[in-house]
Amino acid sequence: MHQKPLPLKVDPGPGQQLIRAQLPDYLQQFVANNDYRRYTPRDQAVWRYVLGELNTQLRDIAHPVYFAGLEKSGINCETIPSVDEMNACLQQFGWRVIHVDGFIPPQAFMELQSLKILAVAQDIRSVDQINYTAAPDIIHEAAGHAPIIADAAYAEYLQNFGAVGMYAMYNQWDLDMYEAVREVSLVKACETDGKTIQAAEERLGLLLRNPGEISELAMLSRLHWWTIEYGLVNTSGIKENNKIFGAGLLSSITESLSCMDHRVKKKPLTVAAVRAGYDITQVQPQLFVTRGCDHLNQVLEEFAATMCYRQGGAESIRIAIESKVVTTLVYSSGLQVSGLMSKLVCNTLGQAVFISTIGSTQLSLNNVEMPDSGIEQLPSGWASPVGRLCNLMKPLELASDDDLLRLGIVTGEAVCLAFLSGILVKGNLVSVLRRAGKIVIFRLRGASIRDEQGKALVEATSGYYDMAVGESIVSVFSGSADKSKFNVYPPGSTRKAPLPGHSKADLAEFDIYQRVRQWRQKIDPIDEGLVSLVNEAIEKFPLAWLLHVELLELCQQDPVLVALLEKHRLASVASRSDPN
Repeated sequence: MHQKPLPLKVDPGPGQQLIRAQLPDYLQQFVANNDYRRYTPRDQAVWRYVLGELNTQLRDIAHPVYFAGLEKSGINCETIPSVDEMNACLQQFGWRVIHVDGFIPPQAFMELQSLKILAVAQDIRSVDQINYTAAPDIIHEAAGHAPIIADAAYAEYLQNFGAVGMYAMYNQWDLDMYEAVREVSLVKACETDGKTIQAAEERLGLLLRNPGEISELAMLSRLHWWTIEYGLVNTSGIKENNKIFGAGLLSSITESLSCMDHRVKKKPLTVAAVRAGYDITQVQPQLFVTRGCDHLNQVLEEFAATMCYRQGGAESIRIAIESKVVTTLVYSSGLQVSGLMSKLVCNTLGQAVFISTIGSTQLSLNNVEMPDSGIEQLPSGWASPVGRLCNLMKPLELASDDDLLRLGIVTGEAVCLAFLSGILVKGNLVSVLRRAGKIVIFRLRGASIRDEQGKALVEATSGYYDMAVGESIVSVFSGSADKSKFNVYPPGSTRKAPLPGHSKADLAEFDIYQRVRQWRQKIDPIDEGLVSLVNEAIEKFPLAWLLHVELLELCQQDPVLVALLEKHRLASVASRSDPN
């Protein structure tokens, strides 16, 4: 069956490039080339403002581990953390951090999480979106997710979620949804044209209104949203004791307060959360309350037990066919077949007896492609029966050499394999491949396969044909078994949120932000230099309300300066319709 990935080896204070080098190629494409110099003094002020506001707002409503976790994860309120600083701290919990460019495919995100790697967007929200942003940013992911990792039970839930999520079945709607959500976040971050933003939101809305058959991945994404992103926790059962642990709430000035309002419905967390949709662009009208991390894992396990990768069987194969994306079937022998599933034949009892793929196909064992069994050797599809042979009172994969000899199955000779389903496989047996004590493949030359009515399922060919051996399909999961040889993850989008260009006015504003930061590090009382700096900021940047807030902190001892700055701050806020 599938294998749960093992955590990568943790080195002391690993740098991003070291972590990237240890990842398989198909995951490396999502790692961003981080550059801390991209953060301007205004970005640092945004970080400081949001963390300062949240520090005050969350004091009585955040999960108790949050504030202790901030320091333990290398995060402070003063400066944006670097990847290396976070890695040096998170390694004590066995976790690491990499920078990514905004949204990455959910499957890749889940696989990284299963490896105990936190994917953190390196962008930071603008002043205009300081209260909340729909796009991933470093405030949400570093200050939201990382601190809770300090709680071992919660960190275990994160890893378990990733290990389950990376096998979740998805479909074309999920791929379209990923692109639509990414597009909305990009245009909101990059565009000022209202029509462009409206068009992107309408495309997203259309998908949300027409989801079709909800996939496992979509349902898990909802559970992720209602727990990891927007979860509340209450271990006492007393309604007034709800606490925030979801990163989306922990990183939003607006929703960290509004979520406690009685008008926001609070529902006990059950597996029904996988059916509760959400809108990433709107304030959430309902939230789910868990009773603790063990409860989270129980709900996750309850859903995981119903998934195709745990169930296998004909119904899971049908879901794979309907998904119209590459999936992997696992035979009871351990053989893994990855490809675009196209045909399923069942017997009267509804059990799978024949399966085929179209297009590129891969045969693997233990998530490693078998020799000469990749997409180059199988570019046009593959087909094979599944089930028991007549007159063999055990699964074919467990047959001994004597069992095969008794049935007339001899290497180098013509054979006729009669399945209980009525399917007949004929050809010259070239070899029998065994792995871990089980037969996994019969290699035949000139093989043909016919159903019980004699209709050809596979026409005779002169080349080699590898027939899968296995009594049943025990697991079906999304993607390929060996992604290093057959990478089916959606590629990282070529469109990135561009780094903003900085005008002379921007640079002049940044200079004042930087001088304010330097001044804050002094212990000198207010003097003429600070008064001059205040006057310069008001004169040159009368609408820069965040700059005025920064200066207000330095001027608390001078009521005249406080009144002057407060007047301009309120005026700038009003002029820009900023909720602050």
